[in-house]
Amino acid sequence: MDLQPEELQFLTIPQLIQESISIKKRSPRTFYLITLSLIFPLSFAILAHSLFTQPILSKLASSDPPNSDRSRHDWTVLLTFEFSYIIFLFAFSLLSTAAVVFTVASLYTGKTVSFSSTISAIPKVFKRLLITFLWVALLMFAYNAVFFVFVVILFVALDMNSVGLAVIAGVIVSVLYFGVHVYFTALWHLGSVISVLEPVYGLAAMKKAYELLKGKTKMAMGLVFVYLFLCALIGGTFGSIVVHGGGRFGTLTRTLVGGLLVGVLVMVNLVGLLVQSVFYYVCKSYHHQTIDKTALYDHLGGYLGDYVPLKSNIQLEDLDI
Repeated sequence: MDLQPEELQFLTIPQLIQESISIKKRSPRTFYLITLSLIFPLSFAILAHSLFTQPILSKLASSDPPNSDRSRHDWTVLLTFEFSYIIFLFAFSLLSTAAVVFTVASLYTGKTVSFSSTISAIPKVFKRLLITFLWVALLMFAYNAVFFVFVVILFVALDMNSVGLAVIAGVIVSVLYFGVHVYFTALWHLGSVISVLEPVYGLAAMKKAYELLKGKTKMAMGLVFVYLFLCALIGGTFGSIVVHGGGRFGTLTRTLVGGLLVGVLVMVNLVGLLVQSVFYYVCKSYHHQTIDKTALYDHLGGYLGDYVPLKSNIQLEDLDI
């Protein structure tokens, strides 16, 4: 883009999205192949998940006794499918993040961009992202434990007709979900970009993300909220028409709508990853932290086998993406 580094911090959410979308034009073939090989399977799995689990859940809700051989078999199939789905989901999520962040950074530094070079870099990038994700998972476990406790308190309060306790628990649950959850998701996304572009990962990347988010928290939470809202809207529509709409819609209609929604989710995920990448530079600009293109070029080269440590004293040049 044509903005000077010091002007990046003034981008609004629509401007940031517009600039992120324009990045695809710099290397359309690379982004097309990334989308086809990584983002499309991820998006398809997210929507198709309920399509495959719904028949199993319907069978479990039938008249078969819970301890019957049939029920045990169905539970085994369901749990095996859910476990495989979770592994697939997080693996392709990290792979997609690694591919897009690396490609955007390569375009920024003027490094030669191709799908093969991106794929070659992914194994080393993936390891760093995985370590960061494991720390995120640990922190999310603690968050979910607290969230679950207050949800239980809320239901107990409603059952006891304790209005005061119910209101307090309801407010805390709302804050935990709409505030903490959204903020933590933004923190994770920025920490993932840092894990790729800087010589830190894991908990150190999360701490760095926490510092970079200062001053841009509202913008980050706004972006995450819009992304989650769009995903929920797409998922809800898919579930209503494709999964549960057999009695109201024909097979052709459900197939066409399902294909359209998968395509929309693919674009939402691609744009989300591009925004996630560019937002890192916006935060760096806001805090007047500079990036030397040469140092970053060498750092990215390390993923391809020619590693030079990223300098701590770095200078941000024009972000021409």
